[in-house]
Order: sequence, then C-alpha cells, then structure tokens
Amino acid sequence: MNEIEIFFETQIDEHQRIVKRCKDKLMDSFSNALEICVKSLKAKNKILFFGNGGSASDAQHLSTELAVRFAKNRKAIPSLSLVTDTSALTAIGNDFGFDQLFSRQIEAVGIENDVAIGITTSGKSKNVLKGLEIAKQNGLKTIAFAGKYTDDLEKLCSQIISIPASNTSRIQEMHIMFGQMLCNAIEYKLGLSPLIKEEE
Repeated sequence: MNEIEIFFETQIDEHQRIVKRCKDKLMDSFSNALEICVKSLKAKNKILFFGNGGSASDAQHLSTELAVRFAKNRKAIPSLSLVTDTSALTAIGNDFGFDQLFSRQIEAVGIENDVAIGITTSGKSKNVLKGLEIAKQNGLKTIAFAGKYTDDLEKLCSQIISIPASNTSRIQEMHIMFGQMLCNAIEYKLGLSPLIKEEE
C-alpha cells in the first residue's frame, strides 16, 4: 500500500472508532437535546444556531435543514442561523467586539423558551460562550455541541453533546452527523417526516 492508501484506510478506521464511542456514550444527551427542541417548537418557538469557522458552516447548514427540508418536503420549522448576516456581524464586531457577535443577535431576536444551539469544537469560543450566557439569562433553552472540553459550558447549557475526541476534524465530523440526526428526529417527533434510513 502506498502512503495515500494507508492514510485513506486509517482515517476511516479512526472515524469509525469515534462513531462507536459516540454510539456508546451519547444516546441520553441526544435524546435530551431532541426533547428540548421539540418542546420549544411545539410551543411555537424557534431554534437559533451559531458557531465560528467550520462550526459557522454547520450552524448555517443545520438551520437550513430545518427551515427548508431534510427527509422530505413539509412545512417549515422555525430556525435561524446567526452567522449569515454580514451587516450585523461586521457592525457588532466593529462597534461592540467579536465576543458579542452572537449575544447581541440573541438579545435582538431570541425570546423566552427559544432554543440556542452553540457549536464549538474547543468548548472555549468566547463569542459562543457569551451567546449561551445571554440566551440563558433571557430564558432561552441552551444546547452546546462541543468536544471533550466542556468545563466552561457546564453552567450555561441545558444539554451538551460532548464528542469523545480530541482531534478537531473528528469532532466536526460528529457535530454534523449528530446535527443532521437531530434535524431528522425533530421532523419525525413533530409528525412531519419519516426517519430516514439507507436503502439496502
């Protein structure tokens, strides 16, 4: 085997090991996050997603899955990404500082019993932490997608999906997997779509 073939196989093997760890450890965390979201949506509230870098892309991706569709065409599910309004982001960054990017938007559009989902691979992103802090203060339900480190998130979150991995790439892979699982499960619990499965 050449170097790239070895790389290809070892990367997939490592991914599968992390999937197995998540399968063994995160069922309760996933179920709790799902129930938080479904309860909020049934009460006519919405879900707010936010994060930095690759996690910003995940926030935008997952918000779109709910607002548009995932498993099949159905009515829209109220969901917003806080990473896409460049005017708001640049104004907040310039006038208040980068740490306030999400908290300021949550102050503007978040209402009691909405769900704020902050995504941070490190568990230490200051603007994500500040967003969750303000969300909690304003009566929103708070969920974090993180890696192993959760110390700064514990006091801020109703539920944390903590990926048992140290490698950023593996954490991000699991975040999008769990995020898409959450979207489909939300659709299902709201009676809007079936649970998807791979055809044999």
